[in-house]
Amino acid sequence: MKPFLDDDFLLTTDTARELYHDHAAPMPIYDFHCHLPPQQIAEDARFETIGEAWLAGDHYKWRAMRTNGVDERFVTGDAGWREKFDRWAETVPATIGNPLYHWTHLELQRHFGIHELLSPATADDIWHRANRTMTEPDFSVRGLLTRMNVRYVGTTDDPVDDLRFHRALAAESRGGDGAVPRRDPGRFQTVVRPSFRPDRAWALDDPRAWTAWIDRLAVAADMDSIETIEQLRDALTRRIDAFADAGCRVSDHALVAPVNAAYTDGLLNGVMSFARRGGALSGEDRAAFTTAVLEHLAREYARRGWVFQLHIGALRNTNSRMLSSLGPDTGFDSIADAPIAAPLAGFLDRLDRDDALPRTILYGLNPRDNEVLATMIGNFQDGSVAGKIQHGSGWWFNDQKDGMLRQMTSLANLGLLSRFVGMLTDSRSFLSFPRHEYFRRVLADLIGGWVERGEAPRDMALLGQMVRNICWYNAHDYFGIDEVTREVNA
Repeated sequence: MKPFLDDDFLLTTDTARELYHDHAAPMPIYDFHCHLPPQQIAEDARFETIGEAWLAGDHYKWRAMRTNGVDERFVTGDAGWREKFDRWAETVPATIGNPLYHWTHLELQRHFGIHELLSPATADDIWHRANRTMTEPDFSVRGLLTRMNVRYVGTTDDPVDDLRFHRALAAESRGGDGAVPRRDPGRFQTVVRPSFRPDRAWALDDPRAWTAWIDRLAVAADMDSIETIEQLRDALTRRIDAFADAGCRVSDHALVAPVNAAYTDGLLNGVMSFARRGGALSGEDRAAFTTAVLEHLAREYARRGWVFQLHIGALRNTNSRMLSSLGPDTGFDSIADAPIAAPLAGFLDRLDRDDALPRTILYGLNPRDNEVLATMIGNFQDGSVAGKIQHGSGWWFNDQKDGMLRQMTSLANLGLLSRFVGMLTDSRSFLSFPRHEYFRRVLADLIGGWVERGEAPRDMALLGQMVRNICWYNAHDYFGIDEVTREVNA
């Protein structure tokens, strides 16, 4: 019987073990999409308890706890961190088969050196041991990033954000003379940059909230007001420029389904005016407005050489009672099933016709769409950049073994897995970076299995470089953040 979570966890062949231990494991982490708070990195925050570090904002765990019969007071309510931790410890044994069981114990091992299984019987001991570890000098936010060899973090930032914490981090990483420093083991090495996330610009399903956000955007863009589509385009462009000044080179967007609707500026101005008066807009009007705003943004990204990330297929806030009680992003989202192929092809084509399609990563939340996306990216490769259009990694409900294998297998079958930019955490937790290890083990086992079955040659120079590229070099070269040094063993 194979031990649980040993050094060869998920590695079922000799080739897989060699690919992981010799090639994947030593690579730094390029985490190009997450939801970590830049303020906590700038201030080098510390957590008082493992309960706070583990459970604050983690809707993956919240969903599991609710399913296990835990009252909301111990999930997002006013219970103390020890009480919440104990309820999580009660839930963990029920998560076998869910990636949370693996992630929980990987995090206990990698961050705390704890190899015991979390359960009600071990909760008290693990609580005290983990909390003692958290008092160590290097167990701060920056210490965690350093310990996990994270070289780049791309946060997710609203256009109205003032970016003061990102500016402080950028100034620190460059030094007083503004030059990009050589790697110095005594300095904080992780480059932290914003990612432009303008989804609220087309969130017309709630006209009142949209209007309030548009007014905040006007202030951030130093404009008197935003009443027309041309003013909205101007405001967003100004904020893109501000983000660029803070080191941003990446954007991110989420859509339930792609859009590719016809529009005129006259129609769009009418939509804005009606929304400002609180009017309920039709689906056709919302689609036209979203298409127009997203097209303007994509053209601006292409002009600047930014990466355009598009997350497709999340049906959000489906539980209206809990949305009213707890707000958004609290664990009541699921996979959408709208058709995506035709509108996505049309939207990408309207940009490509004018050579205005930026480097683009397409993520699909519905695994049904893997082959759609894996074939779609091939339609718009132009030879200018290796893997210019990417099929993004298994995301959210798919960032587990089966989801990762489905995504990588479809990409390998229909595109070039060797040009894949790899994994991201998409996480709000500073303890979540072992997810990259999890992904790398799955990747090594996939390729190792091909070798063992005679489907790929046992050329370790070729395959080892392929693995290193997927884990680090492809992302480094694709995103092109100057401050992130390319060398690995510096």
